[in-house]
Amino acid sequence: MEWRDEGLVIGLRRLGESSSVLEAMTRQHGRHLGLVRGARSSRYAAALQPGNTLGLVWRARIDEHLGVYAIEPLALRAGRFLPSAAALAALGVIGSLLRLLPERDPHENLYVLLTALVDGLDNPSSTPPALARFEARMLEECGFALDFSECAATGSTQDLVYVSPKSARAVSRTAGEPYRDRMLPLPAFLRDETALASADDVAAAFRLTGFFLEREVFGPRGLKLPEAREAFLNAMRRASRETGISS
Repeated sequence: MEWRDEGLVIGLRRLGESSSVLEAMTRQHGRHLGLVRGARSSRYAAALQPGNTLGLVWRARIDEHLGVYAIEPLALRAGRFLPSAAALAALGVIGSLLRLLPERDPHENLYVLLTALVDGLDNPSSTPPALARFEARMLEECGFALDFSECAATGSTQDLVYVSPKSARAVSRTAGEPYRDRMLPLPAFLRDETALASADDVAAAFRLTGFFLEREVFGPRGLKLPEAREAFLNAMRRASRETGISS
């Protein structure tokens, strides 16, 4: 069997003296593993780094086998991320989220979003809101979509500023005000990609997505939220303090 695709490197595991198992999120074949022979040689060192996009040829005798990858560099971004602790932590978050998906389960639309996210990881202003949106999308891909379309209590589509922790649905300001202490804030940029996102908005978005990721996705699998996520949030807080912006 053989197929050709492109994929984002999300992990690499040593196997034997010179080979490694490459974990990639591919456009058409989902999260897919494959052996790269000679992966630990200098020839492949620059290419086999998380955040890079590779052209992949996968071959195996039968579909159930691990298979072997032949690789070709397409977009070598990893070097751009090395100076940024936040970018490296974000890559760790992305990898942990993608590993929630079943292996070999295609998610082509998610791959397009993922590529756009990773392309901008070295931009400290756009990465936090983009990563928060990606977490919300991953909840949907894992079967637990947040519903920001209308107020759960009134059906209104206006002034949606809360999310019910019970239903994961949006709630309007008027309907939610009596219960505001029990509600999760809904930052506007999660509903509208054209909306500006302050540091406080981004922090609220991560509290929102973190609440549901922990309760609905990681917790039921006996897992904790990724350590890389807290590392990213800490880096985000440090950046906010340095620029004098609240978070």
